[in-house]
Amino acid sequence: MQTTQIKNLTNEQLLKRRNLLKGTAIGFLTIAALSAGILIYLYAVKGFENFNIATLIPVFALPVTLMPVLSSLSMLGKEIKARGLK
Repeated sequence: MQTTQIKNLTNEQLLKRRNLLKGTAIGFLTIAALSAGILIYLYAVKGFENFNIATLIPVFALPVTLMPVLSSLSMLGKEIKARGLK
């Protein structure tokens, strides 16, 4: 999201978008924690002999997909702070 687009939003739209992105970030982090927990459980139960490196791809892809959300959330937070909103 570009800075000029953020500056054109109304206060209500800005707060609504921040809340949406917060929920998205929480969802991504929950999925990442669950998938890491499942992988640890599978490793403990099945051991390393049945472990394939391809099973780690989704766990490593989640933080990469989370980065744009966190970047947009940071920009929104700066604009909200500049406007004096809560």
